[in-house]
Amino acid sequence: MVIKDKVLNMLAKADGNYVSGEDLARSLGVSRNAIWKAINALRGQGVFIHAATNKGYRLGGKVDILSEELIRNYLEDEDGRFFIDVRREVASTNTVLKQMAETGAPEGTVLIAQEQTGGKGRLQRRFFSPPGTGIYMSVLLRPCILAADCLFITTASAVAVAEAIKDVCGKDARIKWVNDVYCDGKKVCGILTEASLDLESGGVAYAVLGIGINVYRPQEGYPEEIAGIAGAVLDNANGAGDLRSRMAACVLKRFWAYYSELNKRRFLDKYKELSMIVGREVYVLRKNASHRAFVIGIDDDCCLRVRYSDGSEELLSSGEVSINPNVAGEV
Repeated sequence: MVIKDKVLNMLAKADGNYVSGEDLARSLGVSRNAIWKAINALRGQGVFIHAATNKGYRLGGKVDILSEELIRNYLEDEDGRFFIDVRREVASTNTVLKQMAETGAPEGTVLIAQEQTGGKGRLQRRFFSPPGTGIYMSVLLRPCILAADCLFITTASAVAVAEAIKDVCGKDARIKWVNDVYCDGKKVCGILTEASLDLESGGVAYAVLGIGINVYRPQEGYPEEIAGIAGAVLDNANGAGDLRSRMAACVLKRFWAYYSELNKRRFLDKYKELSMIVGREVYVLRKNASHRAFVIGIDDDCCLRVRYSDGSEELLSSGEVSINPNVAGEV
């Protein structure tokens, strides 16, 4: 971890109190000049840091810190299963992590960005990823499963996100099949699982699980094309402290508990319980057409059973459904 990240973590742990430059330097084993450079680097990244003569430095009250060390502290990762890399900006965490996977990165590698300039959603859509307001995270997995079973990675992670939102923020979250998490009727999380196949075995060589969570509403709002769909878990970061670090850790812990026993599908009952579309009408989207359907339920393979207006039924294992007839694509 670079010095500026260590400085940021020490200031975060001070809980709004001043920490002298001398104490920072002594604790980190560096010079006062190195501390000064780290403070300036953090300010350059948009972190608001107060400085006072004979007192030192303290964080501004609205900062929400997302850092490797804080995430590790909350993970309590005694088995060392996670390898966490937090970066200021990447094009897409999924794209970068797939490159790392191809060069031998181990399972449990987690790449988190403060901002994505080319975040990806399903069906080649863009995932809006402004700085400082969300968690943009990808996890490298090397499971011994068939390609078709990657659906369980996606559904297990949706449950993990919904549970983490409840644990950390106290808010109820629901799941729209197959990979979206909603709060207060708005989408707050999208999930994209991408897999590389092993052609010899017919199984999965590796999978990259991408999770994008809108933790706070951006001050400038959402782009027009998603303004009617997108929401955030919380309105702002006032007094948040390190909430995003806590939430990232909680998502990872809950997901890994399900993933480590994926064949037992311990997440399944919760996935069905948290569904926001079972028992209601939706629109099944195919190319440029939508078909009204009633959602009967979700089966044990996480497939969606729907009944159309002509009485015919279909079991959907992939595809897209909308809860709004005027929105051709909510994912």
